[in-house]
Amino acid sequence: MQTIVASILQKIDILLKENSRVLIAIDGRCASGKTTLARQLQNLRACNVFHMDDFFLRPEQRTESRLKSPGGNVDCERFLKEILIPVSHGIEFEYQPYDCHTQKLTAPVHVTPSPLNIIEGSYSCHPALWDYYTCRIFLTIDPETQRKRILARNGPESAAVFQQRWIPLEEQYFEACQIQRRCDCCYTTV
Repeated sequence: MQTIVASILQKIDILLKENSRVLIAIDGRCASGKTTLARQLQNLRACNVFHMDDFFLRPEQRTESRLKSPGGNVDCERFLKEILIPVSHGIEFEYQPYDCHTQKLTAPVHVTPSPLNIIEGSYSCHPALWDYYTCRIFLTIDPETQRKRILARNGPESAAVFQQRWIPLEEQYFEACQIQRRCDCCYTTV
């Protein structure tokens, strides 16, 4: 991961010289290290980090037609309105993360503008959000390492749900929207 971090830091430094505001999306397969990468970058460069997990659909939004749409299980409309538009304008704002465990919006989070903003998580490169980013990164992982990481991180019961539901939905989105192919850079994590 250190080689990946070093490569992205070089790219960030160049982008910050060329742009007053940089928005980086880190999309990719679950358990590929998106959150870890975002945290490491945040530790090395002052920035805001936003998590797509905070924008999954609330129960009342989960219609059959919505869930059949590639990337449809994330609330792109709310993410665009509450995060990407304010971040791209460099203004202070608040948003409410969605807690998947309680299935409710949590207390508002206040955000101060930063020149560097990282959006991490599957679906961050959704076509409805694509044009807002300065750079798009894709992380991939081999299926066996992915399975082991999910099992260690989530336990056997949740790992089964990932295998049966979340991974197929991600793969449908990646394929239909050609996310990996379209991203500016792609890294394989081990």
